Amino acid sequence: MPGILSLMHAIVYSLVGLLILLMACVVAPSDITAQPATSRLEAVRTAGELRICIWPAYFAVSYLNPRTNRLEGIDIDLAGQFAADLGVRATFVDTSFVDFMDVLENDRCDVAMFAIGVTQERSRRIAFSAPYLKSDIYAVTTKSQQRIKAWKDIDQPGVVVAVQRGTYMEPLMSRLLKQAQILSVAPPRTREAEIQAGRADVFISDYPYTRRMLLFYDWTLVIEAPAPIAPTNYAYAVKQGDPAWLALVDAFVAAIKKDGRLAQAAARHGLSAIIVP
Repeated sequence: MPGILSLMHAIVYSLVGLLILLMACVVAPSDITAQPATSRLEAVRTAGELRICIWPAYFAVSYLNPRTNRLEGIDIDLAGQFAADLGVRATFVDTSFVDFMDVLENDRCDVAMFAIGVTQERSRRIAFSAPYLKSDIYAVTTKSQQRIKAWKDIDQPGVVVAVQRGTYMEPLMSRLLKQAQILSVAPPRTREAEIQAGRADVFISDYPYTRRMLLFYDWTLVIEAPAPIAPTNYAYAVKQGDPAWLALVDAFVAAIKKDGRLAQAAARHGLSAIIVP
């Protein structure tokens, strides 16, 4: 079976390479001269490494486990497989939602693989692959507090709502909240620490991160809205202006959906409920 899967992967990438070649044949001469002399794939293979942007605090996605000091999560698994499919090693580059677009644009990584929410704002700067996960937002507070028991209790005068700086929750909650106060939290501070210190009453996050809270903190109360608030597709991201490289990333996403690697990785990390088939 491994031999068959390897053959399938090779066929997929060969077909993508042929498609890229055909695309190049119909590009206007002026566009060709504007393209870099060396393709991203050539550069990756020449270097022998795929540089992958991650956020190492993203539980079940790209998480540096403090107990083992090892990276784990769905995108650690899948990034390693993408690199293996390309015949190179995976090198992880620590970033965050605050600066990953700068890192991509400055060519310090080749692809960002850490469940990045697809938004119009981000699409103005980076290019997204096809989605592979999808999550709504959730609220996290403490079981002991008496003020917030349901979603309707959040947007009230005097309530402080923490959000991770740079995530799509930050502009989203700025639009949604009319009465509550927003607290933007940047590393090394964490949203859970703001809750425990009493500087925030509740914080907003997604499915993977709230699973972490339930697993590690017995004081956690997760509140789900009675109806979907903002289901958001998660995808991989690359620098704009390189359609050939984006097509290769898309081919990888299509392959892991078809051959079962996405479903297997999601199951290993408790994310089966949010995969995009």
